[in-house]
Amino acid sequence: MAFLVRFKWIFLLGTIFGILFFLSLNVFGSSIFQKGRERIGMVGRYRLDNLPNSILEYVSDGLTTINENGEIGPAISSSWENQDGGKTWIFHIADDTTWQDGKKIVSNDIQINFSDVTTEKPDPKTIVFKLQTPFSPFPAVLSKPIFKKGFLGTGEWKVKKVTVSGNIVEQIILSKSKEKDMIFKFYPTEERAKLALKLGEVDKLMDIFNPEPFDTWKTLDVQKKVNYGRFTAVFFNSAKEKITSDKTLRQVLTYAINKDVFPGERALSPISPNSWAYNPQVKPYDYDLVKAKDMMKDLSKEILNNLSLNIATTPVLLAEAEEIAKNWRDLGITVNIQVISSIPENFDAFLAVLDIPRDPDQYSLWHSSQVATNISNYKNPRIDKLLEDGRTVTNESERKKIYLDFQRFLVEDSPAAFLYHPTSYTVTRK
Repeated sequence: MAFLVRFKWIFLLGTIFGILFFLSLNVFGSSIFQKGRERIGMVGRYRLDNLPNSILEYVSDGLTTINENGEIGPAISSSWENQDGGKTWIFHIADDTTWQDGKKIVSNDIQINFSDVTTEKPDPKTIVFKLQTPFSPFPAVLSKPIFKKGFLGTGEWKVKKVTVSGNIVEQIILSKSKEKDMIFKFYPTEERAKLALKLGEVDKLMDIFNPEPFDTWKTLDVQKKVNYGRFTAVFFNSAKEKITSDKTLRQVLTYAINKDVFPGERALSPISPNSWAYNPQVKPYDYDLVKAKDMMKDLSKEILNNLSLNIATTPVLLAEAEEIAKNWRDLGITVNIQVISSIPENFDAFLAVLDIPRDPDQYSLWHSSQVATNISNYKNPRIDKLLEDGRTVTNESERKKIYLDFQRFLVEDSPAAFLYHPTSYTVTRK
């Protein structure tokens, strides 16, 4: 007993030191025990069949590849041509392409199946796709990475291990000779991914919207980048009679939004400014509250007397939704904000971030027949015709003219207020 009393301070200090030591392992363990590994956190819930292309492209190629301008180039295939006005597509496999097991790629290795498409393989180096209707974006569709079996691909990085819980991928490990393994860990929300970095579960976060509080941490490096592959917009419900079905009201609401306060670069249309089909000459809808108020004089009394709007959005965009609501209240409009986790079935306005297809074809988003994916419930015969022509014409210069008109008429009609291309952040432990 005397021994314990005599050395109690030593025991106490030892206990405190031990606790601090084990806590520090959570934060610094990556640098001590994880040499040769880079642990990367990403937000999203994925299955084996829909992993992000940003990861799959490390492991394999598609028959084609697409650059940031949306231009198609060769990858596993060296060349291709179309017949029957874009109904038949013939791809020729490059002679020097091999799988990661060292074997040369032949047509029978490639299993690409589409509904309403017949596939023929007349020889080991040729694949023929026969479509029921012409489809000019088809080469862009074939840029998706393909695999021989499982995750056996063509790239320098190989899939070492995949961890799955239920049908959801928790992490995937990629390896490459003389390089650190890359471990991608997936989290359901941005807040959960940030907690993982704080606890030392990952060394890097990729593609997050809000860098706080890490932008003030001296132990972390924060890099930002404008993502021209996405756009943020307010989608108006064109089916809402006597409210957002009215074109003038949609234009009023678009002019009233102060777009200069948002964290990104101005977006004018749903097509990336890097795309060969981009039209920079569309109506810009610069912030103009005076014009918006003046245009309200053209609205019917029925609309003006019952003008109350609900704007729905996700938690990530809540601050932006509040700013938009403030702008619209300056017009004397009653505005309510609803925070949701998915696209609402009934809404007046919906603030969201969307990925832009790398081909300018946006049939699924704006064509009146696309009930499941046409967010705005938008119906316009002229837009329908342009979208139909854009996916059947195979000449690129003719397609470009079609999509220039598509953007001009779509933006004029304002089924959505295009706001900005968002800034994304990569946070790395120093």
